Amino acid sequence: MLKEGDEAPDIHVRTDTGEEFRLSGLKGQRVVLYFYPKADTPGCTMEACEFRDDVRAFAGKGAAVVGVSPDKPEAQAKFKRKYDLPFTLLADEEKAAAQAYGVWKEKNLYGKKSMGIERTTFVIAPDGRIEKIYSKVKAKGHAAEVLAGL
Repeated sequence: MLKEGDEAPDIHVRTDTGEEFRLSGLKGQRVVLYFYPKADTPGCTMEACEFRDDVRAFAGKGAAVVGVSPDKPEAQAKFKRKYDLPFTLLADEEKAAAQAYGVWKEKNLYGKKSMGIERTTFVIAPDGRIEKIYSKVKAKGHAAEVLAGL
């Protein structure tokens, strides 16, 4: 399990535009890397829209916002367009990033067990170390909580 102070695992996935993305390409700036279960679902939409609404404030604090889910690039692109999201969404189809960050977990919903993303946010410092981890996030109000912690 990752902890604050650890080096952030580099991730290599495709973006919502289908381009290759490496987290190490953002070294030198602070990154808010938030993992969410599924594009265009109620909680994930609420969370994404709150990050969207505060994106200038994050930029003002030198932080880039990046969202990650197991959706395909096409689904991420549609989600991004539908809600006018001004930040990169990553398509972690193989769940490699989720596994590297320890957020691919067994979930229990109404007695039914399945594997999925545990909503989690990592603030990564410019030196590539994990500055803060927000685990088991509640979507409503989360962006403001992260912003206040920067």
